[in-house]
Amino acid sequence: MEETKSTLSKSMRLLYVYAMATGAIFTFMCYWDGIFMSYTGPATFLAFALMTLAILPTAFVYAEYSTMLPAAGSCLVFNTVGLNKHAGFWSAWLIMCAWVAVPAAGVLGILEWLNHQFGLALSGNTATIVGAVILCFWCALSLYKNVVAGKVQSFMLMAGMIGVIVCSIMFLCSGHWSFDNFRNFFTSSNMKEWGGAFASTGIAWAVGCSFMITPFFGFETVPAMVEEGTFPIKDQKKAILGSVVTCGAIYVIFYFCMAGAMPWEELTNSGDCHPFVTFEALKYCFGDKIAWFVLVMGIVGIVFPIGTSVLGFWYSAVRMIYAMGRQNFLPKQFSYTNRFNQPILPNILILVVSIGFIAMQSITAFFDLMAFACALCYALTSISSMVIDARHPEWPRPYKCAKIIKVLSVIIMLACSFFTTIGIGPRTWYGFIGYMAVGVILWLYMICYKWRHEKVWMKTPDGDMEF
Repeated sequence: MEETKSTLSKSMRLLYVYAMATGAIFTFMCYWDGIFMSYTGPATFLAFALMTLAILPTAFVYAEYSTMLPAAGSCLVFNTVGLNKHAGFWSAWLIMCAWVAVPAAGVLGILEWLNHQFGLALSGNTATIVGAVILCFWCALSLYKNVVAGKVQSFMLMAGMIGVIVCSIMFLCSGHWSFDNFRNFFTSSNMKEWGGAFASTGIAWAVGCSFMITPFFGFETVPAMVEEGTFPIKDQKKAILGSVVTCGAIYVIFYFCMAGAMPWEELTNSGDCHPFVTFEALKYCFGDKIAWFVLVMGIVGIVFPIGTSVLGFWYSAVRMIYAMGRQNFLPKQFSYTNRFNQPILPNILILVVSIGFIAMQSITAFFDLMAFACALCYALTSISSMVIDARHPEWPRPYKCAKIIKVLSVIIMLACSFFTTIGIGPRTWYGFIGYMAVGVILWLYMICYKWRHEKVWMKTPDGDMEF
């Protein structure tokens, strides 16, 4: 097997890896707030609490995997070693479906906030140009020293979390906060689509709850940066589990405080999924006298969370493509790095794809798709972990995950996959079919040509193995 011409740089402290993962999970708090509140009503905070518990088993699986197989590529590596190269390819393709959508979705969120806050009316070609400039900044940051990206990520993350906590306290102390606003606790916008039969059984709310997996995917970015860490391998679990718990706690606190500040019907326009409901709640509670704080929350509640999320997933997607080039899933040119030890072609590819998504102005359908793709990938990875337990019980595991946890992860993620399929609309399915069709073409090329000449290989506790 042929080694890559260049490697990643070991310079990431545990704090920076934790910040990258937490920042990736730390969702578009004050932009997708209308979606969250519409899908799960006044009980949104409960949906986030339940999803925190539901995602932890999968986080435990990744914590074990990332210490046993410490290589960039996460699910690509895990499922290739656990099952086969086809499972590795398709798990990577699924998770990339969510990862590559984040930069474009984030930029569109920032542009929409600029229009909302300053009345700029950015649209069409103008929006594409401004968005492309923003994306070029992220690309340049990703191509530079990873320590710089880690410091920028840490600053934006801390500022965003502090702003959200301050806003939560303001809602509680506003004088408008009341338990009366939690009436119709399990209201969901999905009831409009399916009517009272589903509403009475709670399926409408359960479907909305299953989509809450989208604000949690991102902990898998830790294994993507494992080759760049300066800390002991076993400490990766701190970044993985810590990122999930940190974001889960903030989500629960924030949406509990906001749900009690204003009647749900007024806050969400009876569940129409429009963004920036946080700002509407602030104006409802305090009027125009805190317009300055609404602007601050736009920065720390939209720009910074989007910035941290995009940077975290950009880094992860780059390293996934880098690993695919290095391990013969893609041409080796994708594994070449610059003088800062940052992959070149993967960064350029993500920049081009993201600009293309912005030009199409159709990224909003990907919110639901992210949930489905992530849940399916997590289920496959959890199954793979049990297969490795059976095949290689002798492999050292610096962190050991109990079998029951892995079983729970499979069950929970398959359930999330099922419920998200109920809620996904035709437009999203068309996008998914198109994305998977591209994957099929690439996969068939690998089978018919590249894999006939070059074997897929992975680093394992038994040394380099071909698949």
